[in-house]
Amino acid sequence: MPRSSPISLALPPFAGSTRRLILINVVVFFGFAIFGWVAPAPVALLLGHLALVPAAVLRGEVWQLLTYAFLPMGILGTLFAMLTLWFTGSYLEGIYGSRWLLELYLLSTAGGALLASALTFTHIFGLRPDLVTLGAWAPIFALLVAFAVVAGDQEIRLYFVIRMKAKYFVAIYILISVAVLLKGDDRFGALTQLCGALVGYLYVRSAPRRGLTFGFSERYFGIRNGYYRWKRRRAARKFEVYMRKQNREVHFDKDGRYVDPDEARRDPKDKRWMN
Repeated sequence: MPRSSPISLALPPFAGSTRRLILINVVVFFGFAIFGWVAPAPVALLLGHLALVPAAVLRGEVWQLLTYAFLPMGILGTLFAMLTLWFTGSYLEGIYGSRWLLELYLLSTAGGALLASALTFTHIFGLRPDLVTLGAWAPIFALLVAFAVVAGDQEIRLYFVIRMKAKYFVAIYILISVAVLLKGDDRFGALTQLCGALVGYLYVRSAPRRGLTFGFSERYFGIRNGYYRWKRRRAARKFEVYMRKQNREVHFDKDGRYVDPDEARRDPKDKRWMN
């Protein structure tokens, strides 16, 4: 449950899925920085196939729906993105666990990219399917929205300096993206961030506490176990019919388990069998 005391986002835990996601982004950042210095042409070609381009996704490069969120977006952009991921991710992971956080991050990455890409084909806000975006802000917006839903009235310190409630902090981020979408240059990037935020909100409102994967697995095993119980009951009925043809009576309970006739005839008040 949300904590009752004010949250100071100083030195949050650095572990679990939060740490893995940050390390992946940092390694990719320095990897592209080094190889971009050594061989800029191949790196530029690689970026063209990993960044999110709706027209390319339509042509079959569907991996872009995930890869774009792990590409570098400049030193300051990456720094503030990783700080936000660290602050919000560690808090959410402490409540819901690593699996839930990782699901939220990846689903908002792919879901936000897919929704934003589809909207570019409508040419709304002057968008086009040949536009490009990259960076981790779409899933991070999802984490911010989830953070606002879980702890909206909690006070935080924005980057150790400005103290405000979490819901106002997230609202500022959302309003900035809306402004960029309406009047800015990176409209497709802003749209992707807002779509990621929407997917994050839907996830935090509808997903089980232990994540969709756990919910699906529980349902699968429930269906599978129900099927096995049905097979056992059917086999028990067939065996009862067979034994009656042999002039013998056997009985099974409603779950298909054999009922020992000696147990059925035993006096429930007789405790001598316990010695």
